[in-house]
Amino acid sequence: MVRPEPTAAFDELYRSEWSGLVALGWSLTGRWSVAEELAQDAFADAYRGWDRVGGLERPGAWLRRAVVNRAASHHRHRHVEDRGLARLDARDGAGAGASGDDPTGDAAASRVGDPAFWDAVRALPDRQAACVALHYLEDRSVAEIAEVLGCRAATVKVHLHRGRTALARSLGEPADEPGPGDRRTTHQGEEDR
Repeated sequence: MVRPEPTAAFDELYRSEWSGLVALGWSLTGRWSVAEELAQDAFADAYRGWDRVGGLERPGAWLRRAVVNRAASHHRHRHVEDRGLARLDARDGAGAGASGDDPTGDAAASRVGDPAFWDAVRALPDRQAACVALHYLEDRSVAEIAEVLGCRAATVKVHLHRGRTALARSLGEPADEPGPGDRRTTHQGEEDR
């Protein structure tokens, strides 16, 4: 069976989502080259499965979930690799510069802010880091994050709360004071903007 080629819709999706996906990948991994690879792999999968992905209401959410999942996998592989390199004492420092040293993110670089904040985000458990990154980097609502991650809104709220608490501890800020651009929740759990 010959599959139809992706259309101009795929090209438009690529143009509109590329820098955001790279920025999301960087916020979760800390390396522009890895972030670009995660975004490329997500787009390659979307291209191969365009007959399914193109029919989704929000293919960008599908791409974000792919980047988040690949970032978690990258962390697992990186920890194994780091342990092996430590045993061999073969670290040469290639690609391990400061988080802003890798300029390959192009437009994505303008989307990220304080490197210390994102270093603290990357120290969080994977799901908390993903929720915090999607919330603060992309200004996504709880419902949008739930859609991207394929979980319930209540689960996202728990991850955001725990992530914010851990970030406040690690950054030395009071946990009950929101950061710039933060959203407060009302007693009913609805977001105020």
